[in-house]
Amino acid sequence: MATTKWTLDPTHSEVQFKVKHMMISTVTGHFTKFDGSVETEDEDFTKAKVSFTVDADSITTGNEQRDGHLKSPEFFDAPKFPQLKFVITKVESVDNDGSYETYGDLTIRDVTKSVKLDTEFGGVIKDPWGNTRAGFTVSGKINRKEFGLVWHAVTETGGIVLSDEVRIHVGLEFIKQA
Repeated sequence: MATTKWTLDPTHSEVQFKVKHMMISTVTGHFTKFDGSVETEDEDFTKAKVSFTVDADSITTGNEQRDGHLKSPEFFDAPKFPQLKFVITKVESVDNDGSYETYGDLTIRDVTKSVKLDTEFGGVIKDPWGNTRAGFTVSGKINRKEFGLVWHAVTETGGIVLSDEVRIHVGLEFIKQA
């Protein structure tokens, strides 16, 4: 078996999150700068070595003031903790149709926790330019407070301003390296 290296195609990938605001609506945000690499034996992704990083300062929610707050010490503290990191520790097949449970270590603000994410393997194809590409959709939920994102506020009536639960949705496309 040969070791195969894959690099992330950021123009065909996205990192998105959703969080409840006031418990009545959802705010969606993205990270615009991220990178990842994968090492497989041939094209077997079940035992892949995966490293994925996200630039905390690249967060965008469509609101400059909110983005500034998210980059501040009350949330990501982007100047002090510039990257979020994810390293896969185990992949388990859920069915024979490309569904997997991916386990890994997620680091935010220098706090590392094991998380489980649902992964859909989109397949491997040859593109019109001769490149081999692999696609994945990753989703799951984390509790932001477990990673030190503990900012909290309460409305006049005692309601919660921001949910602790954050939903993650990541679409990734990798290109096989020669």
